[in-house]
Amino acid sequence: MHTSKNPRSAGRTPAWLSVALKERGIRRYGAGQCNPRIAEYNNCTQLAGYDDKIAWCSSFLNWCMKQSGIRGTGSALARSWLTWGQPLEKPKYGCIAVLTADDEVDWKGHVGLFLRIDDENVYLFGGNQLEEVRELDYPRDRVLAYRWP
Repeated sequence: MHTSKNPRSAGRTPAWLSVALKERGIRRYGAGQCNPRIAEYNNCTQLAGYDDKIAWCSSFLNWCMKQSGIRGTGSALARSWLTWGQPLEKPKYGCIAVLTADDEVDWKGHVGLFLRIDDENVYLFGGNQLEEVRELDYPRDRVLAYRWP
């Protein structure tokens, strides 16, 4: 039996991932400026009114979910997604992937939308990935959970 390493949701791109992909290239502005689009993402969390100089990966996913008619976590903390939706044993195309942060602080993390996986990395599409909305790879051992609405 062949199992795909790039599973899709019934052959279709989930609505929230379609929304996210349209935001590709939105990036944080330099010192003294604020990207109003990122401020809009933050308005979907307790960070309403904040600029683009703070961590906004979870704000971005909350915004994408809202645009898709799905309630997100409402939190700017990436790890808030650990208890959202349903857990997945294996990732599905477009699912939420919750990761640890680079350091070991237990409340820190990162969150993005799963695209694919290989032997070493998981590839996510998300916000605040090198300060912009884009695809980026992360070591597989940083994944804490995969979640689905």
